Amino acid sequence: MEDAATWEDDALAGFESRPLGAATLVRAKTPPAAPRGAVLHVHGYNDYFFQDHLAAFLLEQGLAFYAVDLRRAGRSLHEGDVPHLVGDIAELGDDMAAAAAAIEADHPGLPLVVHAHSNGGLAAAIWASDRPAPALSGLILDSPFFAPVATRAQRMATGAVPALARARPLAVLHRQPSHYATRLLEPEGGGWAFDTTWKTPLGVPVRAGWLAAVRRAQARVARGLDIHVPVLVARSHSSGPDSPDNPLLGFQDTVVDVRAIARHAHRLGPDVTDAVITGGVHELSLSSPVPRAAYLSAIRTWLPKAIP
Repeated sequence: MEDAATWEDDALAGFESRPLGAATLVRAKTPPAAPRGAVLHVHGYNDYFFQDHLAAFLLEQGLAFYAVDLRRAGRSLHEGDVPHLVGDIAELGDDMAAAAAAIEADHPGLPLVVHAHSNGGLAAAIWASDRPAPALSGLILDSPFFAPVATRAQRMATGAVPALARARPLAVLHRQPSHYATRLLEPEGGGWAFDTTWKTPLGVPVRAGWLAAVRRAQARVARGLDIHVPVLVARSHSSGPDSPDNPLLGFQDTVVDVRAIARHAHRLGPDVTDAVITGGVHELSLSSPVPRAAYLSAIRTWLPKAIP
């Protein structure tokens, strides 16, 4: 059992956190009295853990709740860091492996479900295929980043990324505001509050080294993975432009191409369940009430596959 003194009160009420190598581990202060399993939430790009309503739902399912703020993101972002920069998606897998080991130390023998969003979902799929934790019993992918919403010209331009990443990994390839993140904020009508230095409406510049790592991981997903635990792959019903002029900005995925998720989901492993959430935004747990309820219901229905 881990030394409880290493945990400190987190800025998010009801949670505590501690450093975990290059990452930060967060957990709910009050787990179920007799948890049936544990769950680890993994965030995406321009993101960190703040979704306490998701944690409350998973706690209600009898799961001890944990989240990891990955290296150079959120609570793990330190002065001098380039936000979210990695040279290989396996680096994020290292953070997940460390989190899974810490959870096993807290709850020996409990099955573990990983709930991973967007780029975290891409990284979690690679990790679960290559080197899953012994306790891993299920994987929930919320809008995994299998391909971006992009024009044909933008897709063709990525051909030069590998060479540029080798020569200038910090080169900025794309920089624009995140209208999606802006829309999520309470003043903009999304109904959510978060730290805008860690999930910024200004957006996080896309750098050559990061994009090359992501593209390699996406190519692996397209070829097929070897995940041996049940997987729930959830997506919105449609994708659209991340533009303030998009009338469906609050009701569709404006970051990830949901058609790519549909194409690749069943290449992950032998036991994959699809969930299509009409009206869902990119992070389905942050959707408006009706699609959010549909997403949480899909998780509740699927959970017995992972934790009988």
